[in-house]
Amino acid sequence: MRKETDSALAPDAPFALTPELLRRHDVSGPRYTSYPTADRFVEAFGPTDYAQALGQRGGAGAGALPLSLYVHVPFCESLCYYCACNKIITKHHERATEYLRYLAREVDLHLEALGATAASGHAPAISQLHLGGGTPTFLNDEELRSLMRMLQRAFHFTPGGEYSIEVDPRTIDPARLDVLAELGFNRLSFGVQDFDPAVQKAVHRVQPARQVFDLVAAARERGFESINIDLIYGLPLQTPESFARTLDQVGELRPDRIALYAYAHLPERFKPQRRIDGAQLPGAAAKLAMLSDALARLQGLGYVYVGMDHFALPGDALAVAQRQGRLHRNFQGYSTQPDCDLIGLGVSAIGRIGATYSQNAKTLEEYYDALDRGSFPVQRGLALSRDDLVRRSVIMALMCQGELMFESINLAWLIDFKTYFAAELAILRGLAEQGLVTLDLDERRGGIQVTPLGWYFVRAIAMVFDRYLQADRNRARFSKIL
Repeated sequence: MRKETDSALAPDAPFALTPELLRRHDVSGPRYTSYPTADRFVEAFGPTDYAQALGQRGGAGAGALPLSLYVHVPFCESLCYYCACNKIITKHHERATEYLRYLAREVDLHLEALGATAASGHAPAISQLHLGGGTPTFLNDEELRSLMRMLQRAFHFTPGGEYSIEVDPRTIDPARLDVLAELGFNRLSFGVQDFDPAVQKAVHRVQPARQVFDLVAAARERGFESINIDLIYGLPLQTPESFARTLDQVGELRPDRIALYAYAHLPERFKPQRRIDGAQLPGAAAKLAMLSDALARLQGLGYVYVGMDHFALPGDALAVAQRQGRLHRNFQGYSTQPDCDLIGLGVSAIGRIGATYSQNAKTLEEYYDALDRGSFPVQRGLALSRDDLVRRSVIMALMCQGELMFESINLAWLIDFKTYFAAELAILRGLAEQGLVTLDLDERRGGIQVTPLGWYFVRAIAMVFDRYLQADRNRARFSKIL
């Protein structure tokens, strides 16, 4: 793509990731696992709308792309104070047995709506499965086997797919890793957050570093294709110095992928966070120092900055997909799989079918009640407008490929990009002056490209095209973009 020669948009001076630039963009904003974002879902979209969307997909027949599948397991044995996920804290493992029965009912409803009952003789194909929570490894080995047998009877797991599970290191040992491998999981995500003992105690998640190192080594011995480590900066008692020590340990561990999240302290929304002493939280300057140091350290260790808060070793499928322009984004974050429909199973799970989004009931009582009535447990959702679809294509192109060509959007949606997005392009000029994007306004070859510096702020770039966000400046419900 040709860069515009206007010096205001393509200055000769090199740009750098400076504290001033980090402070300027230290604002709240969506993570864009969807557009429109989940806070825009409405209760007017319900089970009937969802069943209709599934029926239309089922009518597409064999030509439909494989599905992505997300299963939410809400149970945890202990409470992590920073957690903002939908979870149920319990020591009563028998609750999982009942939950699995209801998951099976929900799967049966999907097969019927897709026209894929046992009598039909075919199973919908899936190329991606993710078990999240909560703590999926709350389920014991036999419960995991039961869940996977049920899913494998209902769906065809395509060869070469991504089949992942979130793992709490405190709930697993090498013998359980054998079970996960036996069940077909080929990717693991370990929740670490921080290796510092004082920080772990402050957030009520104590797990010795040696335990994580041993598990990662055991997982590699068993041939798992990719191992992810989750980290959080901005937790109580963290300092730039202490987090640097955690990053040094992560460098020794050398996972295939790293997810680096900023802690969003919203105790008014998330009750567990009220147990965190606000006086122990690092200030904005310290958080930005942690982020800046982490970006430099991880790339110095050879990690590719995939985008937003994700890093991967050059040979990992995520980094390869980015290089080849095959990166996609869904409710679990960046994905190497084709942009496909997503079925969300379980309490609070979010799905996407065609031009619709849906979310299940957020409490077990409501979830069970809907299934007892033979109804999908969908509680809210959204049927996307044409404008939503146009903007989604723009935002996802920027978030995943880091560029878009005006002509491709014009042809796909029969619009004139520069007219349709005239106000947005005016805002982008300011970001271009900061070195975050380059603009080419040529009628035929024009487009937008995120610069290497701009990748650090890709959420801010995408926010320019968010019609809802531009109309509603109350962003306090979102996490900080840095």
